[in-house]
Amino acid sequence: MNTRDRIQKIVGYRTWSVQRKVDALLEIDCNLYTNLGTDSTATERKDVKSISKLIYKSISNISPIDGYLLKAYYEEKPKSIS
Repeated sequence: MNTRDRIQKIVGYRTWSVQRKVDALLEIDCNLYTNLGTDSTATERKDVKSISKLIYKSISNISPIDGYLLKAYYEEKPKSIS
């Protein structure tokens, strides 16, 4: 089972709470980025980023508030210290 199938399976669970679904999706995202290394190719990094976006969209569908907060944090530009 690939990652995209796991994401859809988690989203489709009816017995899991919203928090449990969000936690499981964020755990998948964490594992994807943890497995990237200095030897990862540009294609692997691009794939991980696209799967990460799918995870955030899935979280937005499950819990709009959590999705909004994650999107705001993800798109926030780092502030420079001057």
